[in-house]
Amino acid sequence: MLDYFSLAGGLVILLLSGDALVRGSVSIARKLGIPSLVIGLTIVAFGTSAPELVISLKSALNGISGIAVGNVVGSNIANVLLVLGAPALIATTSCADKGVRKNAVFLLAVTAIFITMCAFGTLERAMGLALLAMLALFLGDSFLEMRRHQRRRQKYRNGETDGLDEYTLEEIEELSDTPGGMPIAALLVVVGLIGLPLGGHLSVLGAVEIAKDWGVTDAAIGLTVIALGTSLPELATTVMAAFRKHSAVALGNVLGSNVFNILAILGTTSLVKPLVIPDAIMRFDIWVMLATTVLLSILAFTRCRLRWPAGIALVGGYCLYIFLVLGN
Repeated sequence: MLDYFSLAGGLVILLLSGDALVRGSVSIARKLGIPSLVIGLTIVAFGTSAPELVISLKSALNGISGIAVGNVVGSNIANVLLVLGAPALIATTSCADKGVRKNAVFLLAVTAIFITMCAFGTLERAMGLALLAMLALFLGDSFLEMRRHQRRRQKYRNGETDGLDEYTLEEIEELSDTPGGMPIAALLVVVGLIGLPLGGHLSVLGAVEIAKDWGVTDAAIGLTVIALGTSLPELATTVMAAFRKHSAVALGNVLGSNVFNILAILGTTSLVKPLVIPDAIMRFDIWVMLATTVLLSILAFTRCRLRWPAGIALVGGYCLYIFLVLGN
């Protein structure tokens, strides 16, 4: 019974923390003139990926590479199908935000590089360093994009609109409408960043014990229960972003979290201890991850708007994936 209380309590903390993180990060973005997509790609993505980092590190140090790798692979699948699909059931999610295409291509390239590394059978420390170097490149590009946007915003304030496209003008005008103060926004972000890992830990703790009681194997637990549990912060954040009509934060969260999962989490974990890639993951799950990443890239390049039919299809696809994993 205690496991069920842990699971339920963790879910409540996740929802409240996700709402705090969305409200605080969007407010900071508007105050500083930072695009919401960049905030979603960095601050929000880092905060919601914290549980994956903790779980993967602990699993690697305990010699359970299957859970460490399966956690990331399963989380990336859940992020595209479930985390992007669920908010579409609530409100329309736009994939047309500026910068989405570039980041989707980067995620696709990172995924392909990761799969190539996995083909060697073990993620060695040198590979971990390479992944962390790509993370530094990603963060550096996000910083430069923030600076470019701030310069465009200053140009707009000076009455110079030449060279600014319609989307940029619309976003700058939106960023100019800034409610609340910076201290409150910063406090909300801190509360969200602390609460999300805590809620994720409680949820995973309860869910893993429940799964073990049902006789689920470690590999399946890593790909399903733990992956889903550590994706709950992303899910809570994107759902609250959908409620508050901040689709750029939702999409940026998914893109950024998947990049962080591969580069930051597996990069750091394999640097601490090399990870053996389970054969079962190489045979099936890693290709599902690639397929969902390709799907995300297609959505970005077609600049579509995800509505409830697409949400049902995505969530249904995730349910099918869980069924296949547990069925094996």
